[in-house]
Amino acid sequence: MRILPVLMVLPLLSGGCVVKTAANIVTLPVKAAGQAADWATTSQDESDRNYGRKMREKEEREGREQRKREKECRKHPERCGN
Repeated sequence: MRILPVLMVLPLLSGGCVVKTAANIVTLPVKAAGQAADWATTSQDESDRNYGRKMREKEEREGREQRKREKECRKHPERCGN
């Protein structure tokens, strides 16, 4: 019987920890769903950054191909369309 009063006073001594923990447990699924949505979607900033990277890679590739064509034309001018 002595244990029962101690158990009743324990939440008061914890300073609201139980309430805070309960609130965290309740909001956890909402936070997890929000984080999953953030991971699943692409922000405009990320989209712009990815587009810029893709365009730079394309320009680099085209530049390499152009230099290769020019080098080939210098070696074999008869093969060029000029």
